[in-house]
Amino acid sequence: MPIGIVTDDEFNAELEKLSGRNESRRNESHPQGRTSEDPNTPESLRKIIGETSVIDGRKAALTLASQFGISPSSVSAYAKGATSTASYNSPVSSIISHINKSRRRAIKKASTTLNSALSAITQDKLDYSDAKDLSGIAKDMSVIIKNLEPPAETTSSTANPPQFVIYAPQFKQENNFDTICVDE
Repeated sequence: MPIGIVTDDEFNAELEKLSGRNESRRNESHPQGRTSEDPNTPESLRKIIGETSVIDGRKAALTLASQFGISPSSVSAYAKGATSTASYNSPVSSIISHINKSRRRAIKKASTTLNSALSAITQDKLDYSDAKDLSGIAKDMSVIIKNLEPPAETTSSTANPPQFVIYAPQFKQENNFDTICVDE
């Protein structure tokens, strides 16, 4: 409809056409946000996204999450074992245990490969300098293991080490004291 002055009949006819389109669009599309039938992301999906983020990297997890319409902030929370950004500092034990189990599996594979590479390095290979490839494999596996290990938990003894306060009193000089002259 062109912009301009129109009669009431033309305006009402155009309004009916537009409101009819909007009704059909609303009925066809899915409602935005959570519904009563679908309140949360399933825990199994949270576990998979968290595992993917830790093992395969954040980029892979973001790709997976985008297929389900999950936000990047939720991916960060799932990688830490939380159910949302609001509960980021209080992870769910079932998600954390699933992520740690996946980490242990990957660490075990890398350890097996590392041990195989180390045991394949023999004196003959060292003499002929063919061991560079094997040592590279061993180094790569050790880096993988280091990256996959869960962060070390801090205990109360290491979080608050003992503190020593040393007090060094100042010596007073003789001229700081009041003197009294006594005649004998």
